[in-house]
Amino acid sequence: MAFLAQALWLVHSELNAPALTGPDAPSASELARIVFGWRQFHDGGIAGAPFSDPPNALSAQVTHDANGFDPQHSPLLSLLTAAPLLVVPQRLLIPEYSQYWRWLLRLPFLACGLALGASLWYVSRRLCGNTGGFLALTLYCFSPSMIQSSALWHTEPEVLAAWGSFGAIFTAIAVAHTLYAPREVVLWNWRRIVLLGVSLAIAVGSQFSMIVVVPLALAFMLYVAPIRRAAALTIWTAACVVALALLFATYFFHLHTFFAAMQHASFWGATWRSFTVLAVYREVAREILRACPALALLLPAAVTTYIIWPRTRYFGNTAPALVAVLFIALGMAHPDQAGAGFLLASVPFILIFVAGVAADLMETPQSQLVKATVWALIAADILWTLLKLSQVPTG
Repeated sequence: MAFLAQALWLVHSELNAPALTGPDAPSASELARIVFGWRQFHDGGIAGAPFSDPPNALSAQVTHDANGFDPQHSPLLSLLTAAPLLVVPQRLLIPEYSQYWRWLLRLPFLACGLALGASLWYVSRRLCGNTGGFLALTLYCFSPSMIQSSALWHTEPEVLAAWGSFGAIFTAIAVAHTLYAPREVVLWNWRRIVLLGVSLAIAVGSQFSMIVVVPLALAFMLYVAPIRRAAALTIWTAACVVALALLFATYFFHLHTFFAAMQHASFWGATWRSFTVLAVYREVAREILRACPALALLLPAAVTTYIIWPRTRYFGNTAPALVAVLFIALGMAHPDQAGAGFLLASVPFILIFVAGVAADLMETPQSQLVKATVWALIAADILWTLLKLSQVPTG
């Protein structure tokens, strides 16, 4: 509820102005998602495959190649943005009522932000216990970047890719753990197969370069269940088929259009030249601190503890740390919009790692000092976030 209240405050602050024109108007990318998503729902072509407008008529904020295809996204984001407008009479979709119907555009992404928080809470409690779960959830609920992305406050909807990638990784790990049960593996796991397929479809559909979670999920499954690798591979393959079918569905099952879009999709697009630029490291550090200011102290302390204290180097801490490092590296390697998606997606994994190490430290003889320090940092983080939210201007 705290997370939702802060996100709603941002939405209210942005949409409180009465007109659709001026600084409070939708950004070019948001307007494109509305227009092309609406057209797709009304048989006006598939969003971004290619765009129905000529490439030279599209804004620079709308990712497209020379042929008018969106190389970074499937139609998922456009469909999700425009879907709430289907319940509004078309005669009301005019600038005079924009401050009302534009609220609807935020609802799917607010729901994604809440779902990611619930997923983080569930996973962190299983990995770190109640203390670690509360710590991770609190850091998430007052994360400026997560609040901003869920509210779409002057930013792109990377929260969808973050939720999909988080769900894909930890669903794969959960599926692998169930392989030790003495049951018919594939049939028994059909719900988790569907859940894993949905997670993969959300991640890749919202950002094509998130396809890295597909082999990453398989790697975790094979590691967690080394004695049932054939079953793990079967389940992973079935989940990939589900994900492919769902991704195909976002193109409304137009086979030719789907194949054309896949040929223009950028599933990699990384450049390692960024790692030679010092400014990139500063920008990444700035983005991580924007995600959670308390990480300025908590993250170095967690990393140092993880290195020098063997007790913290177990799977529950190591797995999210490895994924976070990989996503940060990919964020640095993608100078385009995909980089922002990877950096935001790394945040929930960072929070679980920090919460796990902090929970271990709270079980030492110095637990009282650790608890006092950690919760003092969190209290300061909450106050800082609320103060900044109170200073957000209208429009």
